[in-house]
Amino acid sequence: MSVDPARADLDAIFRAALTRVDPYRMIVDHLRLDGSRLVASFEGACHEEDLDGYDRVLVLGAGKAAARMARAVEQVLCDRIVGGLVVVKYGHAERLDRIEIVEAGHPTPDANGVAASRRIAALAEAADARTLVLILISGGGSALLCSPATGSGIPVTLADKQAVTAALLASGADIGAINCVRKHLSALKGGRLLRLLAPARSLALILSDVVGDRLDVIASGLTSPDPTTFAEALETLVSYKLRDKVPAPVLRFLEQGADGHLAETVKPHDPILPLTTNCLIGTNLAALRAACTQAEALGYRPVPLTSTLTGEAREVAKALYAIARDVRDHGLLAARPAFLVAGGETTVTVTGSGKGGRNQELALAFLVEMARDPLRGQGLHLLSAATDGGDGPTDAAGAFASTASLDRARAAGLSLDAALCDNDSYAFFNAIDGLLRTGPTLTNVCDLQMVLIR
Repeated sequence: MSVDPARADLDAIFRAALTRVDPYRMIVDHLRLDGSRLVASFEGACHEEDLDGYDRVLVLGAGKAAARMARAVEQVLCDRIVGGLVVVKYGHAERLDRIEIVEAGHPTPDANGVAASRRIAALAEAADARTLVLILISGGGSALLCSPATGSGIPVTLADKQAVTAALLASGADIGAINCVRKHLSALKGGRLLRLLAPARSLALILSDVVGDRLDVIASGLTSPDPTTFAEALETLVSYKLRDKVPAPVLRFLEQGADGHLAETVKPHDPILPLTTNCLIGTNLAALRAACTQAEALGYRPVPLTSTLTGEAREVAKALYAIARDVRDHGLLAARPAFLVAGGETTVTVTGSGKGGRNQELALAFLVEMARDPLRGQGLHLLSAATDGGDGPTDAAGAFASTASLDRARAAGLSLDAALCDNDSYAFFNAIDGLLRTGPTLTNVCDLQMVLIR
């Protein structure tokens, strides 16, 4: 099959965006040693620590990008690091000299995640006022550090947390709602890691996979105050009609917390908060800007739409298609050749029994709109992809959609509407060679939706 020039351009643009938010590069470029001073400078903000004021430097972390972050920190600090432990998704580990990297389950927590969480908790509790702790946080950290909260007399098990996570993911709940529940069932989230670290000083380096870059939501706010409450976690289950679908111990635990019988997560103005500094090192907006730069280098007029895109994937696809068609037909926003790009994270409410991810579903819904267009999407080419390389429970980052996709689907006898109804986007795009497979990218800053108008 010959290479489609538009598809090749989309692939090149996406990979340029990934390069910009490579966590290794972000840390090596912005974290440095100046004598005994550790200097962190990101997005105009600068923080310094005099390492002569500490006896040791410890590194802890979790997330899909944490291995690359750990490698960079080792390069910058070398033998000043006494050790550390970082938890990553299966297939994301690297071998380092001073920092141990272990693997665990994502997006559904598993026993390895519980064991790793307990080890990190023990290391945190052992840190004293003469210890500087570097904490490496990226998307996926919430599922990877999954040790259940204790102290209620109601044992919440790993299986209970797995069931809640699966139910929330299938319900179409956004990451904020999911993490609100996770925080209140966790031993480390919602700032609770800071309680274990005190009186140690900590510097958190954070790669955002959250729309709006809220520190309390990224990895469920391991080092940030939590504005949500037990009552809100309980209400989340109600609003997504999950109250009767989650394990009974989970419901009783949240009810006990909502009644004031359990300690809340760390709140703003807690006296332990000055002991930590949070540095945001990479965002979706940075990836979006890099995509625009690469598109312009390829001869397209870039039109950045937003870095905070949310909503049901198939509804977002309709809106994106309408914008692209207006650019094509009427020259709105830009003349051709143009490049539209949006970033963020959509959701999928699963009603079928198929397999896919939010980006593949968005691309399939975009194809449905193409099929309804009298011009059958002529001149429009979409790539919707996850920057971490994993879209849902599949081996694909996302999918391409174009008129050529429609032609291949017709030749294969595939029904767009049937595939969309069954949430079976993966099988559909796999059959027409429409998937983008990058493998693990070892970064994670949400998704990019990119449209070329030629």
